Amino acid sequence: MIEITNYRQGAILNHNHGVESENALRIKVEGISGHGCPVTVNGVPAEMDGRRFFAEIDLTEKINTITAETITSYGNYKQELTVVWDKKSFKRYNFYIDDHIFTFTDLAKERPARAFDHFYLKGLKNIHEKYGTVFSLNCFYHNAHHEFLLKDMPDIWKSEFIDNSDWLKLSFHAYSEFPDRPYAEASAEDIGRDWDIVQNEIIRFAGEETYIPPCVTHWVNIHPAAAQEMIRRGTRCYAGPLRLRVMGGPSLADRQKGGNMNKIQARSVSGVDRGPEVLGLNLHYGFGEETSYCNHHRSYYDPLLKLYFYINGVCCNLLPIEEIPGRISGILSSAEKFNAETFGIVSHEQYTFPYYPNYLPDHLERMDLAARLYTEAGCKPVFFNDGVLGNTVWDR
Repeated sequence: MIEITNYRQGAILNHNHGVESENALRIKVEGISGHGCPVTVNGVPAEMDGRRFFAEIDLTEKINTITAETITSYGNYKQELTVVWDKKSFKRYNFYIDDHIFTFTDLAKERPARAFDHFYLKGLKNIHEKYGTVFSLNCFYHNAHHEFLLKDMPDIWKSEFIDNSDWLKLSFHAYSEFPDRPYAEASAEDIGRDWDIVQNEIIRFAGEETYIPPCVTHWVNIHPAAAQEMIRRGTRCYAGPLRLRVMGGPSLADRQKGGNMNKIQARSVSGVDRGPEVLGLNLHYGFGEETSYCNHHRSYYDPLLKLYFYINGVCCNLLPIEEIPGRISGILSSAEKFNAETFGIVSHEQYTFPYYPNYLPDHLERMDLAARLYTEAGCKPVFFNDGVLGNTVWDR
């Protein structure tokens, strides 16, 4: 038996994990040799300390294989891990906002001279101008609250969207807000049909420059066939695991009729709506190793799917504004300890609109605050679907 203990399959490694030069990242690999026999790591003889081993190796590619090998009287043992060199990494954050259809409904009805005079787009642009924040707006085709279809969105502001496409991207999210978890039992054809009608409309009224592949679907839960179709269509990262899982958040009744947002947010902050409180159910439904790893390291790479997985940590419509600084401070502190440099923010469009049953008057302020705090912490805004979670050094 042989096991590398300080890195996980798919670990994303940066300058904080070793010594970085222009051509390599030198890291120390640690592990256990079950029989205490000598080990080599990528051909380098390891230093032995009883059953423990240590070796320094160079990572020279974006995607690297670490191979630890030992020969024993019981046979030969080997472990291989795939890791990513996040070359010239920097602290960065991705900000996506789900469920967009109200803005397009308003624009079609009001027909302002400029699309970005609409209070919502104007509010996002104000955040961008202050902090450089870039946004991905994930879109519906059908408005489930006020009858409207994306095909009825005028294209008279197309050049304006293109002019702002360096910081504002539009993407597919789902056909409509309801039903919940629309792709949990969907085929490739199901998601492909919905994807096409949304993407085609985005390109029609906002230009190809404004479109970006999605990094999440409505309610996140997705069937393997639908997930495979997403990857085939250009999704390179995903906000959470692909597999079906138990999730928290406002109930369907709360979202349709208007619930007590203070109560909903309190449940979200405490965590009781996201998982069971008893160990048995946690073990049954949870994936402890993956969850704890992501909470600390924020992201990892799946070499079989060729997909980056990451977690957000801040959902502005579920986190009261007074709770946001503490949440982000905790995330940044943990990330520093574990050498992580990627962060995510998420929210949902409808909470910004006074006619939505669960309207939050300070929703734009919450998003502004989250962007400001990450900016003040030295994080740069990126689109995670580009490069290695927004770091495009390997693409240059």
